[in-house]
Amino acid sequence: MTATAPTEPETSMTLPRIAVAEGALAGLDDLIDGLRGTAEVRTGPVGTPDEVAALTDGADGLVVSLQRLTDAHIAALGRSVRVIGRAGVGLDTIDLDAARARSVAVVYQPDYATNEVADQAMALLLGAHRRVVQADRAVREQGWCGGTDLGPIPALQECTAGVVGTGRIGRAVIARIRPFVRDVLAYDVVDSSPGEDFERVSDLGELLRRAHVVSLHVPLTPDTHHLIDAGRLRRMPPGAVLVNVSRGGLVDEAALAAALHAGIIGAAGLDVFEQEPLPADSPLRDAPNLVLSPHIAWYSSESAPRLASRTMTDVLAVTLGNRPEHGSFAVDPQRPAVAAS
Repeated sequence: MTATAPTEPETSMTLPRIAVAEGALAGLDDLIDGLRGTAEVRTGPVGTPDEVAALTDGADGLVVSLQRLTDAHIAALGRSVRVIGRAGVGLDTIDLDAARARSVAVVYQPDYATNEVADQAMALLLGAHRRVVQADRAVREQGWCGGTDLGPIPALQECTAGVVGTGRIGRAVIARIRPFVRDVLAYDVVDSSPGEDFERVSDLGELLRRAHVVSLHVPLTPDTHHLIDAGRLRRMPPGAVLVNVSRGGLVDEAALAAALHAGIIGAAGLDVFEQEPLPADSPLRDAPNLVLSPHIAWYSSESAPRLASRTMTDVLAVTLGNRPEHGSFAVDPQRPAVAAS
C-alpha cells in the first residue's frame, strides 16, 4: 500500500521521497498531512530484499522500527537511498557495516523514551520484588493469601541494587531506585565516569554477587549476547531479582526459566525477548515469579508520536544534507570511523 503526501504536480518531483516500513511509525497519516508540500511518503513491507527493492526504488530515505535489515536487505536498497532512519534505540536489527559500505547513513533516537523505559524497569523491578502479580492472582483465584504464601520478600531498603550499563537509561534508573535501596552498584564496559549516587565496580561478577536486584541497560552485541547465562545467574544472591528492558538476547531465557524453577534466583521481570512475539512454547511462559510485558517499555501516549516525528524530521534533514536535529548517527558516511554510541 502506498500513501503519498498531497503535493503540487509541478513541484512533486523535487521533494524528498521517504519510504516507511509498514508499522514503523505511529500516526503516519497525520505525519503525511504535516509533510504536505515538503516530502513524499510511501509505505510497504520490507520483510524480504525484493520488498525492500520495490519500496525504496527512487526513494531518498527508508524508515524502519524493529524490522530487520540484513546485508542482503541493504544491498537491495534503491540506489538513491541516502539514509536509514531507525525509529527507536536498539541497532542490533540493522547491519551497520553493510550500511557503512554502501555509504548510507543510519540515524537513530537514543533518548526519545528515556523516562518511559526507566519507569518500566522500575515497575517490573518493584512488581517482581514485591510479588505483585502473584498476589493479584491469589486474590482473584483463591480469594486471599498470606504474605508468607508468596515466598520470601526481603526488605528493599536493606538491599543493594545493581545497574548494568550507565548510559541515559541506566542513569535514569539509578536516580529512580536510589531512594528505595541501601546501596547502588553500577557496571559498564565503556563508561568509567564516577557518580555521586552509586559505586562503580569494574567486574560484572562482583556486581552480580553483591546485588539483590539487577537491571540491564546495555545494547545487544556479539559480546553481550547471553550476558546473563546459567553461570552468572548462579552468582546472584538467593532471592535476587533480575530485570531486562533492553534486548532479549542479553539473557539466556532457558537458563533463566530453569533458575526460577529451581529457586536459584527469586524473581524476574522481562519486557524484551529473543524472539518476539514470545513463542507459545517458550520456557518463560510457565516459569514462576516472572513478570512479563510485551516490549512496551518505550511506550507512552506521548512517546509514540514523539518518536515518529523525530525520526521523520531527522531522516528528512539528512536527505537534505543536514545533521540530525533530534537523534544521532549510528553510521555517518562523512565520519566512517565514528561508531554508534
